[in-house]
Amino acid sequence: MSARAAILVLAALALLGWIASQTFYIVQQDQLALLMRLGKPVATIAEPGLNAKIPFIDTVVVYDKHLLALQPPLDQIILGDQKRIEVTTFLRFRIDNPLRFYQSVGTEEQARINLAQIVSSTARKQLGKVALPALLTEKRDQITDRIRDEVATEANALGVVVTDVRILRAELPAETSQAIYDRMTSERVREAKELRAQGFEAAQQIRSKADRDRAVLLSDALRASQTERGVADAEANTVAVSAYGRDAEFYDLYRTLQVYRSSLTQGAPVLVLAPSSELMKYFDAGPNARKPATQPPALQSQPPAKEREP
Repeated sequence: MSARAAILVLAALALLGWIASQTFYIVQQDQLALLMRLGKPVATIAEPGLNAKIPFIDTVVVYDKHLLALQPPLDQIILGDQKRIEVTTFLRFRIDNPLRFYQSVGTEEQARINLAQIVSSTARKQLGKVALPALLTEKRDQITDRIRDEVATEANALGVVVTDVRILRAELPAETSQAIYDRMTSERVREAKELRAQGFEAAQQIRSKADRDRAVLLSDALRASQTERGVADAEANTVAVSAYGRDAEFYDLYRTLQVYRSSLTQGAPVLVLAPSSELMKYFDAGPNARKPATQPPALQSQPPAKEREP
């Protein structure tokens, strides 16, 4: 075979190969195919295998059957209690109807844009009905389920099936968080001042009650001591009167000696007395001062006046 004939054979084989590539196409197990004829969809191929098409007239659009993930951008939402929060959501979806998908969005990129808008609007609508505390309790799962169901219903029109929608993060904006933190700080400071005031008031009440009880106890003790002292003084006076009645001279001597003891001690006040003072009689007369003066014999032997003769 000459070189020219070999070149012709190779050219014919290349042409046949190119025609075959334009005629046959393979759908993989993880793919969905949409057969287009002059730009118009004519068939949907969901089963894997080798398929044929008309060269230069038919085209094939292939979509992925895998479960796809989508995380829309951060979105600020106003809740039902007028609190503004920043919400980050997460979405999983799968292309289910290639024909509807092609007619509604055409490409996967456009589908992601549309799904992000659906999730954002649905989240705004559902979260606008609840208050912030609901997102911190078990009600959060119920809210998420409602968002998922509504997004799945709207996504059917795009030819996709939404399997899951989750709220990854729901936080207050930085400026709102700082304002809330400042308000909480001021509230705690106010409560601390109030508690200190209540404690001071309670301390004042306890202190005043203690002072009142102390005054009452001192008064009762003083009254009791004065009563006891009065009783003791009365008993002392009784004893003194009894002693004075028995021996007046001895009692007078005892009291005088007590005066001497108290006045002659160191540091006692200075007394200036005349020698003839009654207080100095024991220094002047000595023990004889205690002897009573005796009456004259004439007076002792004189009979009573009523017995005298006239």
